[in-house]
Amino acid sequence: MNRVNFYAGADIDRVSPLRRDADWIAKRLASPDARVLPVWREKNFVSFLDQGGETPEIAWLSAGDAEALTEGVEAFVLLGEKDGIPYFAIDLSHLDEPEAAVPHGTFVGLRDVGGTLGQSEGALLSYAKGLFHWHDRHPFCARCGSATKATDAGHVRVCTNPDCRASHFPRTDPAVIMLVHRGDRCVLAHNRRNPLPMFSTLAGFVEPGESLEEAVAREVHEEVGIHVGRVRYHSSQPWPFPGNIMLGFHAEAESTDIAIEEAELVEARWFDRAEIANAAETGLKLSRSESISRRLIDDWVSGAVS
Repeated sequence: MNRVNFYAGADIDRVSPLRRDADWIAKRLASPDARVLPVWREKNFVSFLDQGGETPEIAWLSAGDAEALTEGVEAFVLLGEKDGIPYFAIDLSHLDEPEAAVPHGTFVGLRDVGGTLGQSEGALLSYAKGLFHWHDRHPFCARCGSATKATDAGHVRVCTNPDCRASHFPRTDPAVIMLVHRGDRCVLAHNRRNPLPMFSTLAGFVEPGESLEEAVAREVHEEVGIHVGRVRYHSSQPWPFPGNIMLGFHAEAESTDIAIEEAELVEARWFDRAEIANAAETGLKLSRSESISRRLIDDWVSGAVS
C-alpha cells in the first residue's frame, strides 16, 4: 500500500513559497544547470535510448534554447528544484512544426510512453502536462470574463480587470475509482469510451456535497446496479488525462445482480480471482499497467487486499 503509484513521485521540491519571488525565478532561469521540459499541444518531448523506440526519457532543453522559442520569461512554468538544479516547463503550442526547432527529440502522447518511463520522469511529465492543460482552458476570468495572465511562476492566473483581480488556481478534479469484490470474485467493466476490448475497475467523479465513500457507493450502483457495504481507501494517483486525481478504493459488494448503465458501459461482469491471475494466458485484456485501476486489481488478486 505504501508504493507510490505512477505519475506521482516526481521527487522534487516544488519550492511553493518562492513562486512569487520574480528575482529568484530569474536567477534560477539564468543558471547554466536549469532544465526545461517542453510541452506541445498536450504532448511531451522525449528522446529514445534505443532504435526500437521502446525506452524513452525526457528530452530537456537549456533555458537559453527554450527562451529562443518562446515569447519571454512569462512563458516558463516553475516545476521545482532537486539537488540545486531548477526544473521548468514551457508550452510550445504556438509552433506549427516544433520538432524542426528542437530536433533532438519528438513530441508524443503521455499515454503512449507513460508506462515505460522512470517513475520520476513520468511524474514530471504528468505535472507539466496538467499545468499547461489548465492554462490552455483558463485564458479568461470565470467571474467577469476578462483576460487572465499567469503569475507566481505559472501557478496562478490573475484577472486583468482592475475592478475584479480574481485569482484562479490550477484545477484538479477528484474522481473515485474502485474494485468491487465479493469473496473470490470481482466486477470489471468495458467502458464505451475505450475502443479497446479492455476490462477495468469502475470509476466516476465526486459530486458537490458528497463524501468519497458516498461517491463510491453511488457510482457503483449507477453503473452496475450493485449495492456496496464496506469501502476501504487504497491509494491515489494523479491522472493527467486531462487533469484528475484518482482516489482508489476497494468496496465489498452486498448484492450480485448486475444491471449496466448502457450509456457508460459496453459490458460488466463478475470475474474469478484465478481468471484474472491467468489473464495473460487467456488473452483477457486488463487496465494499463501504469494505472491505479490495474494496481487495485493486482493487489486484490495477490491477496494483499481480501
